[in-house]
Amino acid sequence: MSAHAGVMTREAMELAFPAPLVVGEKDRDLPVWPIYRQELTSTTIAAYAFESQDFASIPGFSGTPFNLLIALDPNGQFMDVRVLSHHEPVFLEGLGEKPLFAFVEQYKDLSLKQSIKIGTGQSKSGKETGANVYIDGVTKATASVRILNQTLLAASLKVARAKLGYSEGRDPDQIAKIRPDVFKSMDWAGLRKAGLIHHATWKNSDIEKAFKDTAGEGVDAEALQNPSDLFAELYVAHLSVPSVGKNLLAADKWAYLQQRLDPGDHALLILAKGRYALMGEDFVRGTVPDRVSLNQQKLPIEIRDLDLDVALNLPPELADAQWLAVRVIAPAGLDPAQALNYELHVTRSKGILFPELVTKSFTIAAELPHDYVEMAESDQKTWHGIWLDRWWELAVLLSALVVLVWALREPPWLVRHPQRMAWFRRGYLLFTLCFIGWFAQGQLSIVNLTAVVQAAVAGQSLEFFMYDPMTVVLWVFVVFTFFAWGRGTFCGWLCPFGALQELISQVTKRFGLSWQRVPQRWDTQLKKVKYVVLAGLLLSAAVSVTWTDRLVEIEPFKTSITLNFVRAWPFVLWAVAMVLLSAFVYKGYCRYLCPLGAGMGVLGKLRRWDWIARRSECGQPCQRCRNDCAYQAIDKQGAVDYDECFQCMDCVVIYESDSLCVPRILETREQRAVIPIQAAVADVADKGQR
Repeated sequence: MSAHAGVMTREAMELAFPAPLVVGEKDRDLPVWPIYRQELTSTTIAAYAFESQDFASIPGFSGTPFNLLIALDPNGQFMDVRVLSHHEPVFLEGLGEKPLFAFVEQYKDLSLKQSIKIGTGQSKSGKETGANVYIDGVTKATASVRILNQTLLAASLKVARAKLGYSEGRDPDQIAKIRPDVFKSMDWAGLRKAGLIHHATWKNSDIEKAFKDTAGEGVDAEALQNPSDLFAELYVAHLSVPSVGKNLLAADKWAYLQQRLDPGDHALLILAKGRYALMGEDFVRGTVPDRVSLNQQKLPIEIRDLDLDVALNLPPELADAQWLAVRVIAPAGLDPAQALNYELHVTRSKGILFPELVTKSFTIAAELPHDYVEMAESDQKTWHGIWLDRWWELAVLLSALVVLVWALREPPWLVRHPQRMAWFRRGYLLFTLCFIGWFAQGQLSIVNLTAVVQAAVAGQSLEFFMYDPMTVVLWVFVVFTFFAWGRGTFCGWLCPFGALQELISQVTKRFGLSWQRVPQRWDTQLKKVKYVVLAGLLLSAAVSVTWTDRLVEIEPFKTSITLNFVRAWPFVLWAVAMVLLSAFVYKGYCRYLCPLGAGMGVLGKLRRWDWIARRSECGQPCQRCRNDCAYQAIDKQGAVDYDECFQCMDCVVIYESDSLCVPRILETREQRAVIPIQAAVADVADKGQR
């Protein structure tokens, strides 16, 4: 990691942290600026300042990371957080930067020792509960602020580990996890045998030996009198491990413990027996224990009493033992696959008026068997929680996609009834607009494609997409449908802006305002424009992030769907104009200008077969489907241009209808006009005999 990375110069840092603060020299090994505070005759460290892009370069939705200026004080509190640069589409000429800056302001005076969460509703927003703190998110920008939050915490934790002694230098997301699915029924002896409970014993003589040649030597009369007696017997266990917690706690108490813990938190059990109490007389429940501490890889990890008032399933010999259940919050970075070192602190004093205090620590090491942990993988990021938070939205979306696949397989119940098909399509488009678009914010965008290009150029991963589950699910589905149906599945059914245009055109048509059919030669040429727009945007994405931010505004999706037309008037005017255009030229934006549609058309060439059935009469001489195709995606010979087909299925309905398909109508008439010869002759003969 280069100490010369970042954009902040010394002059810029001095402007950001003016007197009485003093900016020190930038660390040669780590890109961190020490910030000092002058206090009379002494100078103390006030904070460590750094840029997030030097430590956590997580791409945003443009494919470009946030860059934050962060000042972290020696206690792990945020003294200051500022946005130096970003390219988030929703904050660029969208919501504006004011909500972004207001969001970042909330981090001031919060601590890395707290579990910082973005409130998902007003019931949580701004409320603190113990070690948890909830901050207000930004409506319409949920995924973007979650990426910012991950950027801030990941960068800050790396600096905190290097400068403040937090768990040593590991990425907080690159740690092992407790396996919740592994449980074995065991008693106390079985837990010890399985390596899930660790134990250490110290006699009076062991303690006295540790204080040898110090002021604490010989001050414990009982230890001198009975050197072989027990001083302390310590047991430690990882209570979050199901095989430990479920065996030591009743079922309802185990469930209660799970409610007390946030994702990523750990509960540990410390149990002691002997003449040395685990907790001092002045210990206060819910605070940090004073006689026991924890560290991992030589760096301290804060533990705090859970104040868990439950009964443990202990053997008779430990019935009178003292015990503590303590919590380690997720940001502390505890790795359950690495050894934990518990330390029992014993303090002795000598003297009465100004006693000299001497403290010695006694260590017990504990490491979980690897059968009970899931080792770290590269994709263990905080986006997992986002997917869990939106599970019901994803369930609704997946159900709707199943329904769409059923419809696109042309079930006779649906496609043989024009009115039924029309109502189904109308209802599905309303679902796409209202749920996928306005509610769940699942509008796919050309920004997704430019972000891929920008991330590739910068050598970034595409993991930022995982912060927006709806986008990921839709893209995965759309990619698979390229092989079956081409571009039309998204453009015709799953694009909220496309649905808005089509619904508006249906409304205006009912008022007598019908769209105009573009002459074929003009239509053919105009459909090429969107491919030029796509090429220009992808080229811009490869060379200039700033220009790309401007050029993607040709797409009105952000204005109309993401921001509900609440935006600066030029953008609203453009979006309204594109919607109204569909009243005169059916889905004119989609057909002629949409760069995302062009991208879908290119990717739609993966289609493996022509799924729209055709008859020999189609186009020669029948022109019914061609004339009815509002997208003008059927040529004079009756062939379907799948690159321009929006999969409305109007032609499928016509093909299956005895009253709409001209060849079928003619065939039916011919069958009715034929007089059976044999039947006619028999009838004449019968009359002659009479």
